[in-house]
Amino acid sequence: MNTFLTKPNRQPLAYLAGSAVTRYGRHEGQSSLDLMSQAAEAALADAGLQRGDVDGVLCGYTTTLPHIMLATLFAEHFGVRPSYATSLQMGGATGLGLLMQAAQLVRIGAARRILVVAGENRATGQSRDSVVQTLAQVGHPVFEVPLGASIPAYYGLVAARYMKDHGVGERDFAALAVLMRQHATRHPGAQFRTPITEDDVLASKPVASPLKLLDCCATADGGSAFVVTHEPCSAHAVRITCAAQHHNAQHVSAMEDITAFGAAGCVARALDGAGRSLADVEHAAIYDSFTITLGMLLEEIGLAPRGRAGPLAREGHFGRDGVLPLNLHGGLLSYGHCGVAGAMAHVVEAHLQLTGRAQDRQTRRAGLALLHADGGVLSSHVSVVLESA
Repeated sequence: MNTFLTKPNRQPLAYLAGSAVTRYGRHEGQSSLDLMSQAAEAALADAGLQRGDVDGVLCGYTTTLPHIMLATLFAEHFGVRPSYATSLQMGGATGLGLLMQAAQLVRIGAARRILVVAGENRATGQSRDSVVQTLAQVGHPVFEVPLGASIPAYYGLVAARYMKDHGVGERDFAALAVLMRQHATRHPGAQFRTPITEDDVLASKPVASPLKLLDCCATADGGSAFVVTHEPCSAHAVRITCAAQHHNAQHVSAMEDITAFGAAGCVARALDGAGRSLADVEHAAIYDSFTITLGMLLEEIGLAPRGRAGPLAREGHFGRDGVLPLNLHGGLLSYGHCGVAGAMAHVVEAHLQLTGRAQDRQTRRAGLALLHADGGVLSSHVSVVLESA
């Protein structure tokens, strides 16, 4: 377990000075480097910086461009000469892991203005079968992968157990998919913007029982980037006040408790390090690769009672004007999922909300955002607390 924090009322770890996200969906003819560059250029502009101001580059991995030196490859392509460059691989938790690492590097003085970038052309640059086969490798190489399981299959098993233990029904999962689609209708960059109903979710194609097609995120092309700095160089910089990690058993077959994955403890340490509590959270950005992922994380963290995430979504609790606005861009389920950049869109939306720039998605109050993501099958967790400056 790892926590990196600043004590309350002291200097924050670092600042999130700028961010950007492309439209997610299909970008015909665009490579991963192209999408990364588009997002990086926009993030620098948002931070009021030039390429020559960048002295650090952090990259997420890409399955369509599995280069062993991706950070320096991108730096050369984009035209920057950083004094620090590296890549990171933590599955779905990579985006927040990069944000945490950038804050740490700025705090210790290894770099002062770090460009964090990820992008991937999964929809147009990789076949569906290739995506399924690649992502299935998170399974145990001896006890899981040879049996033909895929990522949806792993989460389907988890969902079935969770339904049994906590009285959750398939319609409760569907309510979360409907909520994410409602939010995506307000964002012009979302991959899916057509409203859906719970009946639509339940009637969609079975993928891995009890999960249906609309319970699952879809692959997309897209890119996202943000800039982490040692001081608030832009008018809309926000504070990175604390971050924490927790790493469980990597494989489902090795889990001791399949309904408690360590998210609660990870979030608690991040909030405690920031001198905050769950009651202070005004905007939540929670990983949602599947409806079961989102429901379980909300409930384990304590943002919803066990078995109540779906009903609360249905009642408007997580809406733009609700008690706790959640993933107001539409999340992975509707904005789209293009690998590491998928969850980085959660960071961008939180940044926009904290700086009052989310247009008709803007919440009435957003001074503190809690971000949480998991990698693998709920095995690696990262929590980050952002606060308006």
